[in-house]
Amino acid sequence: MSGFVTVDEVNRYIGGIFEKALQDDKIGPKLIATGMRLRMNFSDPDSIVTVDFAGQKVLTGAEADIEADAVLTMSADTANRYWQGKVSLPLAMAKGKLKIGGSASQLLRLAPVAKDLYPVYVEMLKADNRQDLVVS
Repeated sequence: MSGFVTVDEVNRYIGGIFEKALQDDKIGPKLIATGMRLRMNFSDPDSIVTVDFAGQKVLTGAEADIEADAVLTMSADTANRYWQGKVSLPLAMAKGKLKIGGSASQLLRLAPVAKDLYPVYVEMLKADNRQDLVVS
């Protein structure tokens, strides 16, 4: 696995998983019902993706640099691994690979829904022939 090289890749795949989730008939309404705004700050490469669940929008780049209810800070590689179900959030936090800001209770409401997205994310990578990002 080589990981993300560009900000555009981070935005396309990590942002893309939320675009797909918001459009999903089962997952979308659950996310929208949270009414929250989630901001994810990534490093290697540096990127920001903010998801406004109530507004049903995924923001990237300068427009993503806004106030949020909860903030996750991690490397783009950790995010890629997480969306494939390969990262335990408590363990990643304990090892300093993931930092949480804002409302932890809001994030906990998202955790069960996130698991439904793991196979969707892996399929998205495979459909784009991005085996280099798939974690075995």
